[in-house]
Amino acid sequence: MKKPFIVILLLTLYFLPAFSQTGTVEYQKLISDFITCIKQQDKDGLSKKIVFPLKRQYPLPPIKNKQELLSRYNEVFDDSLVKSIVTSVPDKDWSKMGWRGLMLRNGQLWLNEEGKLIAVNYQSAVESQKKGLLIDKERSLVHTSIKDFKRPVCLLETGKFRIRIDEMADGHYRYASWSLKNKQNDKPDLIIENGEVIFEGTGGNHRYEFKNNGYVYSCSVTLLGANYDDPPAELTIYKGENAILHQPATIAE
Repeated sequence: MKKPFIVILLLTLYFLPAFSQTGTVEYQKLISDFITCIKQQDKDGLSKKIVFPLKRQYPLPPIKNKQELLSRYNEVFDDSLVKSIVTSVPDKDWSKMGWRGLMLRNGQLWLNEEGKLIAVNYQSAVESQKKGLLIDKERSLVHTSIKDFKRPVCLLETGKFRIRIDEMADGHYRYASWSLKNKQNDKPDLIIENGEVIFEGTGGNHRYEFKNNGYVYSCSVTLLGANYDDPPAELTIYKGENAILHQPATIAE
């Protein structure tokens, strides 16, 4: 009774390397093509290998199209990032991370399975400086009760609420929310301190959790692996183990 199983197992082990090698060669070609675009500074070719909008760390605005890529190319792809990309070896420095795509080094950059750029988890000195100026501007626009943040993390909008999440000086996170009719310079309807961030793998997907009087407010942000129709963010409120509210959310720019 064991012989058929052994035969099937041996056949599987025999053919598995061939399938893996074929897939690896295909992905190496996609990666090599991307590296060539960067090496040759082929911005036009690169624009065809990007899934727009290309998100940048909030409050930096996303890169929405080819025109914005051309104007902001050097801000994103500085000498350090370019060197990291062009010196990378497809079969050594890149990893296939299942449905999430192709990852450079420790998640510095991601391509999807079609070889298109979907995430750059790197920030140049120019972007860092611009982000600092935008943070100072935001601080002047919000209500006095929430001006004391280290950096803004994200601004979410559901069908009913506007939710602002900020990182605080102690490394914790703060949740502030308003009804959609109100603005950020109005006093928030709800403020929850001492939140935490929970990362899901190396792709950047994560959620923020805030505890308040027996309730848990969970704000999930999906950067990689989402289907076209899936929302980029979600608000779920739990009482105990039961979800009592669930709303899809957009990420405001």
